[in-house]
Amino acid sequence: MGRISKGTKCSVKGCNEDAVRSLDIAKVKQAGVDAEGEKRAYLCKEHYKEYKKGNKKNAQIERWRYSG
Repeated sequence: MGRISKGTKCSVKGCNEDAVRSLDIAKVKQAGVDAEGEKRAYLCKEHYKEYKKGNKKNAQIERWRYSG
């Protein structure tokens, strides 16, 4: 049983929603989401959507790096 299923709250400052995803804090901050934590960031549905939008360009660059 993980933290999310136990009812962990969102790690973003000022948000009190239940978390739906757990991600690496460095990737979340790189995507432009203002999250708190040491290793993991727990994101609610709205902030996960914001993370996906911010991470789109970084993911594309990573795909270009590893394509043959």
